[in-house]
Amino acid sequence: MTAEAPDFAAITSRQQQTWATGDFNRLAMATMPVAEMLVESADPSPGHRVLDIACGSGNNALVAARRQCQVTGIDFVPALLEHARRRAQADGVQAEFLEGDAQKLPFADHSFDVVLSTFGVMFAPNQEHAASEIKRVTKPGGKVAVASWMPEGFGGDIFRTLSKYAPPPPGLKPGTRWGTASGWHELFGPALAVSSARVRTFRQYFRSVDAVMDIFLNFFGPAVRVMQNSDDKTKAAFTSDLRQFFASRNRAQDGALILDCDYFEVVSRKV
Repeated sequence: MTAEAPDFAAITSRQQQTWATGDFNRLAMATMPVAEMLVESADPSPGHRVLDIACGSGNNALVAARRQCQVTGIDFVPALLEHARRRAQADGVQAEFLEGDAQKLPFADHSFDVVLSTFGVMFAPNQEHAASEIKRVTKPGGKVAVASWMPEGFGGDIFRTLSKYAPPPPGLKPGTRWGTASGWHELFGPALAVSSARVRTFRQYFRSVDAVMDIFLNFFGPAVRVMQNSDDKTKAAFTSDLRQFFASRNRAQDGALILDCDYFEVVSRKV
């Protein structure tokens, strides 16, 4: 019997509601080093048209805008786009932020010199559609640079912890597929020639394990939804697992929390 295909529209709607819960900007600020490194790797020139897919509160977009690029960010959470606009105004840079879906980009073919995404497009339910849209809107010879969590390491482990309490829909491919060389080839094949593919590391800093627990349980949409949808016993188990997750990875010795976070960075050029 053939497995029924996932209802991507319904899953996308639920994801939008999840990521709109809390305030992901509180966590995105800790990943700013990834945006700095990704834009440096993509190396857009001043005047280049740059698209930041699933831009959230605008990390990649703001870095590219400081390089005098023509920047557009797109995301499906309006509140995060408002954060991005305020950040751009505070930085004194020009960038456009639009509401939209990575699986159906509202741009003409061959619109962008550089397409970026950091821990964003990897969560699109219909990965093939998202990859196809990236290929479509990138100019021939243009670059695509993406930073993704890997199946192993910090990202893969935290999403496994979450999936114990909020299992993904049946038949949905894991977002960490984007964080592997094989997954990248499956999604893009020969359409994108890989210039570099490497595991990189950045550090996240928090005042304590208690502090990061407060941030995750109040502002990280997937964790907030688990707490909202669970009984007291499940909440206690989830909180315990999440605390252990952070404590076991803490490299600080002074009561603070410092996390080494590995991820997969790919820079490609459209053939």
